Amino acid sequence: MESFGETRPNTDNYNDAENGQLIQKQKKSTPVPDGIKIIDCRPIFRRFGIRNLPFHYVWFVTDVCGIVCAVLTWLLILYSQYVVMFIMLLPNPSMTYTTFHATIFFFFSFLAASSHLRTMFSDPGAIPKGNATRENILRLGLKEGQVVYKCPKCISIKPERAHHCSVCQRCIRKMDHHCPWVNNCVGENNQKYFVLFTFYICFISIYSLYLSINHFVTCLGREWKGCSGASPPATTVFLIFLIFEGLLFGIFTAIMCATQLSSICTDETAIEQLKKEQATWERKSKWLSIKAVFGHPFSWRWFSPFDQPKFVYPHSYMYSV
Repeated sequence: MESFGETRPNTDNYNDAENGQLIQKQKKSTPVPDGIKIIDCRPIFRRFGIRNLPFHYVWFVTDVCGIVCAVLTWLLILYSQYVVMFIMLLPNPSMTYTTFHATIFFFFSFLAASSHLRTMFSDPGAIPKGNATRENILRLGLKEGQVVYKCPKCISIKPERAHHCSVCQRCIRKMDHHCPWVNNCVGENNQKYFVLFTFYICFISIYSLYLSINHFVTCLGREWKGCSGASPPATTVFLIFLIFEGLLFGIFTAIMCATQLSSICTDETAIEQLKKEQATWERKSKWLSIKAVFGHPFSWRWFSPFDQPKFVYPHSYMYSV
């Protein structure tokens, strides 16, 4: 990480007489190639006659491992849908039982899938590449002695609490970590959707465990007569895999969700905790930190992956030129 605004030996510098600050003259360098693609969705929406666009651009990380993990996530959700619907619920003679549980399971599965897609295709808070020019630094209006850092890989001005992602090859504001399961970084702009994703996946995992165990006990009591949409051996295999999936991802997402909420409440990202960085920013209260992620004021929109939160934190560390 390089810095502007302080002198170093054997370095050419610019002197800004108006602001009384010293700015280093940097050698010309080229940013590393992007690990992401920005897809313009406007032509696609216009082709279908949609004028009021819900979003204009899609952020897509081109990491092969992340793409495989994301597709695997969708397949696991679809598998749970198939087993719950066609193996357990539809063969049940009680229409009330089927409708009630199918509505709950599919509703939260839809929210989980939507949260995953929103996390995956949202810009997590990337800093513009190549903006670390003398003109842009002067425009920041820095005080004498104030230091601004430059990322040597992005060639960009690096705000406080921003970190460089080696997968996306971009600096991300308040980067928490890069998650292959959503094929994206978790940062300032999409942390809400990631928390919702882990919460809803945890919920449907626990719910599928309940349905699986209840169905297995019911079938044993009926001696497998008319209780399943498949043969007893096939039903047993389906249920075992679903129970294993529910246990594995239920525990995993519960831990991830709790970790994220703890990180939000302490106003410290996972990277900052791992590196044991000294807090140079003013820590917010727990309630203000939560609103900084989910929006202000509190409402049902906190639980919606379709709502863009209205942030309440100061923008002093969010500058990008």
